[in-house]
This record gives sequence, structure tokens and C-alpha cells, in this order.
Amino acid sequence: MSDTARRHQLRDEMLHTAEKETLLMGILNTTPDSFSDGGEFVTTDRALEQAETLFADGADIIDIGGESTRPGAVPVSEEDERMRTLELVSILFDRGVGPISIDTYKAAIARDAAAAGAVLINDVWGMTRDDNMAATVAATQSAVVITYNRGEADPTVDIIDDMHQFFQRAFETARSVGIPNEHIWLDPGVGFSKTLEQNFEVLRRLDVVQSFDRPVLVGLSRKSIIGLTLDQPVDQRLAGTLGAHLAALQRGARILRVHDVREHADAIKMFNLIQNGDCDG
Repeated sequence: MSDTARRHQLRDEMLHTAEKETLLMGILNTTPDSFSDGGEFVTTDRALEQAETLFADGADIIDIGGESTRPGAVPVSEEDERMRTLELVSILFDRGVGPISIDTYKAAIARDAAAAGAVLINDVWGMTRDDNMAATVAATQSAVVITYNRGEADPTVDIIDDMHQFFQRAFETARSVGIPNEHIWLDPGVGFSKTLEQNFEVLRRLDVVQSFDRPVLVGLSRKSIIGLTLDQPVDQRLAGTLGAHLAALQRGARILRVHDVREHADAIKMFNLIQNGDCDG
């Protein structure tokens, strides 16, 4: 099987599974300044070791990011982001480890990561920051996570209506460049350009995101919504993360983006057993 055919197979298997089961996306930041694990996996050897651990713990996807998206983070050049991510993507793909997601808003990085074997582009700006991103998603035949990110918080905005309109525009953009609907996942963007209450509101109204009939990804892992609410530092937010993610699953989320994979895998097994009588799905 050619590399292209194998990449497409990994993409299609991932997309098909997300239509019927909960998936865990393990976070792998190769950055020195991420809010939670900055500096832990900056060498290729440490990053590879962590990727293997995440999959062994139950991750279905690894999301590799070379630039921190935390508030106040210093922007990273394409050259630095490329150095931090592409070799890792290529090695994992060559080893048959995957599927791999690239966490980037830069079209050039997304294109090169797809060439190296990534099957999913996780764009925290929802294809709005880089004018070439939508065309790149289409040209590389990648799956894409479109995140609701309005750019700046506004406490006066109707956040639910604004989110709905944002996703409507995203689908119009996707159609205009030929991205199939089945290649799209949606993320309400908790922690991106929202007040604390607006973050809770989009989580309560995941039905609005689901109305687009695409799998919903939620990523709350160790975020400030938990720290501010529970008055806890980053390294003490696991319980809050698990509680919030289980609530998101109950409201229809299909993919969870997490740091603590093993604990989430256990929680999901119990959740599914109670909800559906099925500890495997």
C-alpha cells in the first residue's frame, strides 16, 4: 500500500469511528511554553516516547502541536514550528503509529504535515487566520477540526447565535473549496475568545453545534475554565477535567482532546457502561 493510500485509510477509519464511538485525542505539545506541559517533550526522543505512551494508554489520535495557543504566548515562526513537528509526524507515520493530527493554524505547516503523514488538521482559528488554510485542507484531502474562535472576547455578544453563524460561514467556505462535510469535525472552542460564562454557555448548548450533523470535539483538559472555577493550579485539575468532559459526552460530544489519556479511557468505559450498557463502545 502506498503512503497516500495508507494515510487515506487511517483518515477514513478515524472518521468512521467518530460517527459511532467516543474517541480520545492525546495532546502532544513539542513546545517550551505550553500552559500545562511546556518543555517536557521538546526533544524528538521524548516526544516519540510520549506518543507511544499516549497510544498505549488508550489514545485514538495524537494531536501534535509546535506552537502554544495559550493567551499571551509568543508567536512561533513557520521554520521553528516545522522543526518542532514534522520530523515527529514523519517518524510516527513510518512506524505505523497513528492516526496523527497536526495542531496548527498555518496552511504551510498543515500542508507539510499532511505530506509527512498527518491525516487531521486541528485549526484553533477555524480556517479564518490563514487565508490559504481551507484550500490546503481540500488539496491535501485532510480531515479538519474547525474551532469556533471569534478572535476576541465580547461579553455583550449572543455567544450561541455568534457560534452558529461562525460555523455556517465555515461550511460555506468548505463547500467553496471542495472540503467534503464528512471530513469536518466541530469544536465549540472553550477557552478561545470567550468570557468564563460564555465558555460554560457553549458547553451547555452543544446541541447547537450538533445541529450541523458533524462529530463534536471538546477540549477542556486542564484549562483555565477549570482552574478559575475550582481555584486550582494546572497540576490539580484532573478531577475537574474529567467531570466537565463527562458532562460534554452526555451532551453529545464525540471526541475529547486530553492530556491524561489513561484516566479518561477509564472514565469513558464507566460512562458507556452506565449510559449504554456497553463498556467497549
